[in-house]
Parts: sequence; structure tokens; C-alpha cells
Amino acid sequence: MSRPEHIAPPEIFYNDDEARKYTSNSRMIQIQAELTERAIELLKLPEDSNPLVLDVGCGSGLSGEVLSEHGYQWVGVDISRSMLSVAVDAERKGDVLEWDIGCGLPFKPASFDAVISISAIQWLCNADFSGAVPHKRLSAFFSSLYHSLQRGGKAVLQWYPENSKQMEMVTGVATRCGFTGGLLVDFPNSTKAKKYYLVLFTGGGVQALPQALGTENSTRSQAQVDRSGRSYHDRSGPGNKRGPSHRDWVKHKKDRARAQGKDVKSDSKYTGRKRARW
Repeated sequence: MSRPEHIAPPEIFYNDDEARKYTSNSRMIQIQAELTERAIELLKLPEDSNPLVLDVGCGSGLSGEVLSEHGYQWVGVDISRSMLSVAVDAERKGDVLEWDIGCGLPFKPASFDAVISISAIQWLCNADFSGAVPHKRLSAFFSSLYHSLQRGGKAVLQWYPENSKQMEMVTGVATRCGFTGGLLVDFPNSTKAKKYYLVLFTGGGVQALPQALGTENSTRSQAQVDRSGRSYHDRSGPGNKRGPSHRDWVKHKKDRARAQGKDVKSDSKYTGRKRARW
């Protein structure tokens, strides 16, 4: 089955008919709601706050409706006029804007407290028209996204990377634009349930990523990066100047493989243990 982004650009693929079918499909509505709930959970917004949230690739407003149910104010951007028309007709509570995010976001600095995106940023990885360079479009998007967020703001972008090369390109561009954070993979060992979330932070420093779902026996199922784009692994304690142990090194390699979507066995007490020689 072909991926939608391989068939046509989003503003063409999501025409009037496709927009109506997408929004009236009960299965799609359920999936969109579940992904949005998970994105909100990963944002960890304070309960007593009244944040303004940007919904990137808001489409017909299904994810925005979940934001409204949580009491959040939101603004949505999408390139498909047909999808936005459905949102307007449905009288979603948020404001929506027709915009190509690959050209950079049009908002003033520090406009939003948080950002979510459901199934959208993979569209930036394709050259849909003459002169479109995915790397440049990603840079324009992440640079403007960084400046649109308040200091200390967070972004959770759920997406469907096509391969490890695409994952490296997207996470690399995001960190070079100033973000810290990394790629979190829920249910990394499941073909059907596996979901990818790019969890990004502003404000400097390296913050720990939330625990991924379906990884109870794993210490970490995500790749974290500092602002230079380099991955890192926690050492055993503060002030430890030694390199990681053999066990830590093995676990780090397994975590990176999980973050790339590969099937990796769960950690156990035997992980990283050297075999006896007879």
C-alpha cells in the first residue's frame, strides 16, 4: 500500500472528497483522538495553566477537538483548504490558518506555550514540486517553530518516518535549529502498535524524555540528543569521568536501534554480560 505522501502533495491528496471521508471515518477519528491524547500526555502541561497550543497539520480539527476537551486554547495550521473547510463547517473552537509549514511558520516569537502535530511532518520529507528541497523545508519549519515557542516550551510531533535515514535527517535538523529532546518510540517491538513521537524542548540544557509505552523491561526506548545533535547515554553518577561500562555500551546500542524502529530484544539481567570462556 502506497504512503499518502507518495501519491500527491497534501493540498492535492486531501481534496474535498478525501477530506470528507477522512473526517467521517470512525476508525480515523478514534486513531486521531488516541494519538492526540498521547501527545498531550507527553507535553506534561501544568494542570492549573491556560496554555495556547499550536496544532501543526491540524487538518479538519480532529486533534483540535481533543485539545478543546482538555480546556486548551489552540490555533491550527494546515496546507489543505478542503480539510480546513471541514473544520470551519464543524465549528471547531480553535482558529485555523491555511499555510505551508515548509515555508516557515508566520507567527511572532514566543506566541505559543506548546505545540502538537499528528501525522504531518513526514510530508516535509518529500520533494513535491520543482525546487522543493526537503532539508531546507525542514530547516525553515523547525527554525520558525523554535522561535514561535515560549522559552521552556515543548513540542510533541507524532509522525510516520519512512526509514532510518529520514529519522536522522528530521532529528538532526531539529537539534541544529536549537531544540533538545529526541525520538520516543511507543511499543517499539510491535509492528502494528509502534508509534513515533519527536519530543522537543526549548530553553537549553538536556531534559530527560518521558518513558515510552510498551518498554517496561527497558531503561530507555528513545534516542536523546544534545543541542549539537550528538546522542548521549547517562553515566552511573555525577562526577564519573570514566567511559560507559560494557553493559551501558550494549544497552546504548540497543536503545539506538529501538529508536530507529528496529526489533530489539528486551533487556534482562544478562544484557551486556560477558560470556565465560571455556
